Amino acid sequence: MYGYIKGKITDIESSYIILDNNGIGYLINVANPYSYRENEEYTVYLYQYVREDEISLYGFQTKDERSLFLKLIGVKGLGCKMALPMLATGSIEGIIDAIERENILYLKKFPKIGDKVARQIILDLKGKLVQTTNNIVESNDELIETLKSLGYKQPDIKKVLPNINSNDSLEEQIKTALKLMLK
Repeated sequence: MYGYIKGKITDIESSYIILDNNGIGYLINVANPYSYRENEEYTVYLYQYVREDEISLYGFQTKDERSLFLKLIGVKGLGCKMALPMLATGSIEGIIDAIERENILYLKKFPKIGDKVARQIILDLKGKLVQTTNNIVESNDELIETLKSLGYKQPDIKKVLPNINSNDSLEEQIKTALKLMLK
């Protein structure tokens, strides 16, 4: 199994990207392909899906996103092709909050998620995802305070937070945030 691949994006399609690493183009199914830019280097965290008739790679911008995806595909009746659109249209925190609050209507807004699957997600995952949210919040608090001390406003900071890898060091997160703020 792959952990991640670092490389340059050479092609972006509606449901996948092609990431070039040492002359090999990896086709990676991603939640939001247009959040990537061609000819820029990325680290994409991976999940390798292997079945009798298919081998696919699913990619994520953060380890937290991959972790939630892995928990979602562990739910009975919820496969990769149903879990990936959930990450595309919902935030990690929003999905976790909906599960913890048993918000079936929020979960049913995702493609192919009906009442039965939404209830199964809540049954299987409620109480198991809270720690992930707390880690994200704690790691972001320090970054937010640092950016505020540099004179940035809270709404501007919130816009760039989803694009920052929470697994990077604080220094790397600050550098990434500043680059995004200057765009």
